[in-house]
Amino acid sequence: MTQAFTRAEETRLAHRVTIIGAVLDTLLGIAKILVGLAVGSAALVADGIHSFSDLLTDVFVVVATHFGRQEPDHNHPYGHGRIETLGTLLLGSVLLFVAGGIAWASLSRLLAGTPVPPAGPWAIGLAVVALLGKEWIFRYTLKAARRIRSRLLEANAWHSRSDALSTVAVLVGLIGSELGAGWLDAVAAVVVGLLVGKIGVELLWEAGRELVDTALPEADQRRMRELAMAVPGVRDVHQLRTRTVAEQVLLDLHLVVAPRLTVSEAHEIGNQVCRELYAAFPRLEDITFHVDPEDDSHDARPDADDGLPLRADVEDALEQAWGRLDCWQSRVALDLHYLDNRIDVSLYIDERLAPHDLNHQAERLRHAGETLPWLGQLRVWRGPGRA
Repeated sequence: MTQAFTRAEETRLAHRVTIIGAVLDTLLGIAKILVGLAVGSAALVADGIHSFSDLLTDVFVVVATHFGRQEPDHNHPYGHGRIETLGTLLLGSVLLFVAGGIAWASLSRLLAGTPVPPAGPWAIGLAVVALLGKEWIFRYTLKAARRIRSRLLEANAWHSRSDALSTVAVLVGLIGSELGAGWLDAVAAVVVGLLVGKIGVELLWEAGRELVDTALPEADQRRMRELAMAVPGVRDVHQLRTRTVAEQVLLDLHLVVAPRLTVSEAHEIGNQVCRELYAAFPRLEDITFHVDPEDDSHDARPDADDGLPLRADVEDALEQAWGRLDCWQSRVALDLHYLDNRIDVSLYIDERLAPHDLNHQAERLRHAGETLPWLGQLRVWRGPGRA
């Protein structure tokens, strides 16, 4: 079972993991650049710059997770998760910039045929140590990211993996220069640039998809609809919409229920739908449901010209049409049902005053209300009605 964390605990864990990675990136970056300059290896220097770019992104992650994991407030009712998304965008942009610089400098060196001296055992040994260190921090960071469901921290973990992969390319180049194939060093540096650029593009793509409110995969949406439909009382589900804010998922949906249910019963059906969905999808942070008495999915937006009168106007119109009828004057309750673009009326008459033949009274009411274009079905009942 996945351990539940508070936002403060998630922030502390993300900071601890990232700071450990930052210390490792600093040590490796300094060592790679110094040794690379000493032995004349462009690939090792490029890999050192890559490590320092990791350090920069570590700073972004610390800042973004600090602010992005804060609780919702008045100005940010959906939370601050998009701060992490913006941090991911910035991280991806930095990686693209670094990738372009590394690839261009190395390609120019390769085309110019600049001689590369043998790297020596110190450079090769450093590359092996760096490879092991970056692979360890990748696994450590990825495990923490999945525990707290942080896309930004997971992106930083894969950034560390890209550094490990680039170190593999550098190691090949260093061994090649040691064997007399010095051109492999420049080729390895170009490969490093391409790997860094690939990660940058992926981060930009994922963050961009979130910022334009891309929905969850179809399989997840289908599962959500199935769970909602399985709740007793739900007749249909439509306008199911999802979006993500950092690691959180927001859901909107319309639930069709029996048209004459009370508001409280229909609302409780919606609450049960929410319980089922929250249990099945841990990343769900907020669900907004709308209860419909009929399928209105074809009406994307209510037309102001087609609106039906609300209760105050309905009662005024009925008073004008039925005011002289005894059954109207002895009413104790009035229910209105807005269905099929008409208003069905249920009239409750005080059982002590109600006439014996309610059908006759209903006919009188229908006849008197013929001028009301919105009047639908009419029912007359004895009793106090419903509050």
